[in-house]
Amino acid sequence: MRRLIVLLLISIAPPALAQPAIKVEKTGKGTPVLFLPGFITPGSVWKETVANLKGKHEAHLVSYAGFNGNTPIAMPWYSTIKKELVEYVKINKLKNLKLIGHSMGGNLAVDLAAELGDVVDKIIIVDALACMREVMMPGVSAEALQYESPYNKQMLEMNNEAFLKSATMMAQGMTTVTEKQELIKSWILEADRKTYVYGYTDLLKLDVRPALAQIKVPVLILGAPFPTKEIVLPNYEKQYINLANKQLEIAPGGRHYIMFDQPEWLYNQINNFLTK
Repeated sequence: MRRLIVLLLISIAPPALAQPAIKVEKTGKGTPVLFLPGFITPGSVWKETVANLKGKHEAHLVSYAGFNGNTPIAMPWYSTIKKELVEYVKINKLKNLKLIGHSMGGNLAVDLAAELGDVVDKIIIVDALACMREVMMPGVSAEALQYESPYNKQMLEMNNEAFLKSATMMAQGMTTVTEKQELIKSWILEADRKTYVYGYTDLLKLDVRPALAQIKVPVLILGAPFPTKEIVLPNYEKQYINLANKQLEIAPGGRHYIMFDQPEWLYNQINNFLTK
């Protein structure tokens, strides 16, 4: 009888709460700004930008599951993050919201703006293509990319020495600042390996171009001139052609992490746009 009671209690007990896909640090008072970092990057990457904002702002710094010590979640990864961000904005009743996203965070900014509508009034996209796959893997469909693949298997099983070498090369291509290369490398090495591998598959499958036509608010796109401005600019113009109200600027130098390589230029661009 006691065993039956225990089984009944288990069957009617509420399921354990799922691990959150996002962690948000809130600072300041004023107009809300949601800061969305890139892949493997913590929300703290935006702290210097926040410190250099003009005016009064309430900064919401987002970090993602599986990175920077945050507990991993089940796949799909990107879509779960997007869903929880939408819920976060609604629960916190954020209005006149500014979205600032770097890399993957720029994709999230587009997706959120399309879904949240009038809640968002300005967007800043920092070095993010609307469809990374089109440039990196031309001709490859999203359906062709699966979690279970020979490449992903190799990445998951890679030993520590080989993974360190891969992380070092990756970080060196992201910024020209040596100490920041070490920081990026540490983010990669500390990441949950499954999130790092399968989450990147999510990003390669991603294409936010269909959402662009729904966005009517002003958008500032800031690109890094790597490898050259002549190569980068046409890609941005092509990918964001259906974005109605946009301003496109290319940094005078640097690589993917513009906040590391061209911080003053970035602060000026953001402040000029937000105070218009």
